[in-house]
Amino acid sequence: MSNDPASAPEPWELMKENIEMISGGIPWGRRMAFRFTRIEKGHAWGLQPWKERLVGDPDTGVIHGGVLTAFLDNLSGTAASSALSKPRFVATLDLRIDYMRPAEKGRDIIGEAECYHTTRNICFTRAWAYHESRDKVIATAAGAFAINKPRPAESIARMG
Repeated sequence: MSNDPASAPEPWELMKENIEMISGGIPWGRRMAFRFTRIEKGHAWGLQPWKERLVGDPDTGVIHGGVLTAFLDNLSGTAASSALSKPRFVATLDLRIDYMRPAEKGRDIIGEAECYHTTRNICFTRAWAYHESRDKVIATAAGAFAINKPRPAESIARMG
């Protein structure tokens, strides 16, 4: 491997290569069985499986709104991180969730997020949760994420 910075992979490429590690490295994600399905520069896709333990209303079997919030927040944060030119962590500053309709009982939820604008300090995102397509969206999100200071290379290496 070359030490030439120009030949180093972009952060989103490393995220894409380590998609299973990223999914498994999130404690709430392991408990909820959430997983990333695809990561590209400025975009993240994921799947939130329906689980009985995640139901918010036992009478309808609808998944709890907090599960959707956590799902969209994590997809948005990953989209924000993957949009950056250097490996950086982000932190949620603001996240607005608009619930359009309940998720259907027993059905997995698909999610996608995009980072559509970055400044020196903040990434702006939007995200969607749905069953088949965004034509019948369950919830949408709009977020702002603080870009944290760079970490020393050795701390990033320990994460992998």
